[in-house]
Amino acid sequence: MTDIYEKMLAANRDGKAVCYCVVIETKGSVPRRAGSKMLVYADGSTEGSVGGGAVESQTIEMALKALKDGKPQILHYSLNAQEQGAVGLCGGDVSVYIEPQLTQPILLILGAGHVGKSVAKFAQLLNFRVIVSDDRAELCTSEEIPGNVEFLPVLMQEIPEHLEINDRVYIVGVTRGSDMDIAGLPAILEHKPAYIGLIGSLKRWASTKNALKELGVPDERVVWIKSPIGLNIKAETPDEIAISILAEVIQVRNS
Repeated sequence: MTDIYEKMLAANRDGKAVCYCVVIETKGSVPRRAGSKMLVYADGSTEGSVGGGAVESQTIEMALKALKDGKPQILHYSLNAQEQGAVGLCGGDVSVYIEPQLTQPILLILGAGHVGKSVAKFAQLLNFRVIVSDDRAELCTSEEIPGNVEFLPVLMQEIPEHLEINDRVYIVGVTRGSDMDIAGLPAILEHKPAYIGLIGSLKRWASTKNALKELGVPDERVVWIKSPIGLNIKAETPDEIAISILAEVIQVRNS
């Protein structure tokens, strides 16, 4: 039992999503009693057991779904072969509680300029793990951007070598020019983030989009990008622009 909890804590420390599954109630003849525990990882691997057979395979299936939608639930299984939908022959009933332990969503800010600093400032209030990336290492410091912020002072195209980009990563592109976006985005778009938006005018985006296509980035990946970024609230200052961007990110996250 202790080992399960230690492994769950280790997964949380390592930023890995895991679903905690525990048998909470049994009746009659069942393979495992109440209190039996299992962890299900995002890749389908497991630790522990809630009974084996169809109970376990279906619990794993539902746990993987819970890791995507973030919703805990109670699963009920009948092992009475005479009942419709029974998943076993032991004759009893089993209830399993599953609870996804999701990693904190990441807000990856591309660019440590004025807008990037403002986005980092406000994002810390919104339960994001905030990471700022800029090839100008002198801007990626706690003196420049204070608070609970991590830094990736690398070229944009090198980011996937240092950070796994998946459906828990929200990307805010506020770089200093379209040339940087064109050079760095193909590597980023090899992976599917939860959200990616770029700052700039419609003209800048049109130029960037055409350049990405010329570099061979498929249309179905280019359309992942939202540009201009942010909700249209007539924002002007860096703080106002940051709020408009984060409002859009929240809208995507909550939907």
